[in-house]
Amino acid sequence: MTTESVPEKSVVMVTGGSGLVGSAIKDYVTANPNDNEQWVFLSSKDGDLRDRKATEAIFEKYKPTHVIHLAAKVGGLFANMAQKVEFYRENTLINDNIMELCRITKVKKLVSMLSTCIFPDKTTYPIDETMLHDGPPHPSNEGYAYAKRLIDTMNRAYAEEYGCNFTSIIPTNIYGPHDNFSIQNGHVIPGLIHKCYIAKKNGTPFTIWGSGKPLRQFIYSLDLAELTVWVMREYHSPDPITLSVGEEDEVSIKDVALAVAKAMKFEGEVIFDTEKADGQFKKTASNKKLRSYRPDYKFTGIEEGVQKSVDWFLENYETCRK
Repeated sequence: MTTESVPEKSVVMVTGGSGLVGSAIKDYVTANPNDNEQWVFLSSKDGDLRDRKATEAIFEKYKPTHVIHLAAKVGGLFANMAQKVEFYRENTLINDNIMELCRITKVKKLVSMLSTCIFPDKTTYPIDETMLHDGPPHPSNEGYAYAKRLIDTMNRAYAEEYGCNFTSIIPTNIYGPHDNFSIQNGHVIPGLIHKCYIAKKNGTPFTIWGSGKPLRQFIYSLDLAELTVWVMREYHSPDPITLSVGEEDEVSIKDVALAVAKAMKFEGEVIFDTEKADGQFKKTASNKKLRSYRPDYKFTGIEEGVQKSVDWFLENYETCRK
């Protein structure tokens, strides 16, 4: 009787597993199962990652071999401005606990999520992975930004000193199912979807703040999920990688708003309130590094992604975050 060696089963633990990206990863791996992987999705109910003992208990319970680290203290502009100390301290505590326990328990791979908003405030475009530390971030979110930048610093330090396989991903603007559709606190696309829903229901104009001219790169959450799983399995370098559609797929807020109106079958008036500020005109990121590894990857187009997001919002209106 010959005994064939069965590959050891990986346990992939996702922190922040109930949010927009965590939910998308769950949907992706459910639809594309790998028999050698067991997935664990954590939410805040599983324990406080700011607390070392609570984090140790989570690692002891699940014994992960791979970790995708999405959990963070996040907030909008005003929260970031008002609580710089908390945004810095809480994120630093979370990240330190995750990274150090990944080292101690010999986790084979750690993928942490950064953000384009932590890049230097004064920069040239397109931004790429090498420019992360070229200057200070925007003063409004410097507590959050410096805590997140340290992930990149420590990924390289852990690799040099301990040989750890830690890396990070930098997505652009994410949208999709399971988003926060709050008009006050949500991001652009989910906020517009909710706003358009109300305008249609009340027979009032669909009003967009600003001129609609600023440009953004949007990545559909299921695309980001698929690429994040690819990074975990295939991309082995401590240097970060930007996960985004290309510069040529940048779209204006106006085009996004019109895509939302079309997906919602909104027939009323669309108004751009130019009394309201536009914010930054563009924040273009380069995806050349991603394309060097995945030249043929096909992203979900903005119209298709917005339609899927609208359909999900309508189906889950009663229970979704809004």
